[in-house]
Amino acid sequence: MFNNTEWLVQVREDVIDPDREIVDPHHHLWPRPFLSYDLEELWSDTEDGHNVTQTIFMECGSSYRDDGPERFRPIGETEFIAAAAARSATDPGKATIAGFIGHADLRHANVDDILDAHIAASNGLFRGIRHAGAHDPDSATFAIPGRAPAGLYRDLDFQRGVARLGERGFTYDTWNYHHQILDFADLAAAVPGTTMILDHFGTPLGVGPYEGKRDDNFAKWKDDIAAVAENPNVFAKIGGLAMPDNGFGWNTRALPPTSDEFVEAQAPYYHHAIACFGPERCMFESNFPVDRLSISYRTLWNGLKKIAAGYSEKEKTAMFSGTARKVYKLSPATPKGK
Repeated sequence: MFNNTEWLVQVREDVIDPDREIVDPHHHLWPRPFLSYDLEELWSDTEDGHNVTQTIFMECGSSYRDDGPERFRPIGETEFIAAAAARSATDPGKATIAGFIGHADLRHANVDDILDAHIAASNGLFRGIRHAGAHDPDSATFAIPGRAPAGLYRDLDFQRGVARLGERGFTYDTWNYHHQILDFADLAAAVPGTTMILDHFGTPLGVGPYEGKRDDNFAKWKDDIAAVAENPNVFAKIGGLAMPDNGFGWNTRALPPTSDEFVEAQAPYYHHAIACFGPERCMFESNFPVDRLSISYRTLWNGLKKIAAGYSEKEKTAMFSGTARKVYKLSPATPKGK
């Protein structure tokens, strides 16, 4: 699925601001031969010119156990990532997987059992849970369909599970669609003691019934992002807009986009989110290898650096590394080559 390197290298730019430290707070891995994006492929991207020192793995249904109780099967993913992270730490010249966000069904009455199992299997990497809320009546037609039930955020058992994360010092990440942002805002208000992270700008859709409606959707999205940002426990991952379902169509072109094309198309989303949340609550993300379907890692981070050019040095540091370290409680990276 992700072996599109020959297509991506048709656009090859000089790296902008190569010394700037980056903590990439959102990527996935799938072991061979499933989708063939493992540590080596991650390193091929993170070592392609930008100074990526640490990363956070985000749950993606990878390497689940194929037997035992259903609710403990995600622990297989934790074991897989703990091993990958241990390998990543053996090479001080490359990015280290410094944290892990796992999956659990937060509606379960004994959610502590699964949290304890993640802790035991993660070798100190476990930072939180993503039980995504993405639901759309037409999602079966999307390239990456959301599988959450309707009304998940309003489920009282689910809310108790999200609250339990905060009580134990863990974060809650979510992925939902743009028309669900206000529902997520209600969840954040109902559970103010839990640090929550909205992934991918709330995924503005541009395909299926949303195709050709980008301007109208953007206007509504702006209002909804401003509303969710009023909750001080919510942080924003700003990135993940190059998925096919965002509708920019780059994955279908003969040539991938340049960083200037990326900025022209997507900068308004970034600047609005930063204005609403403030840089101290925003973190740039890659969402690789999913966004790799549309843009290379080198080009993506060049584009993000161009978007950040007008912000202060303190604000840049927050968005490229500081916010992620704060939210996910990461220790500073060991300087490369040390």
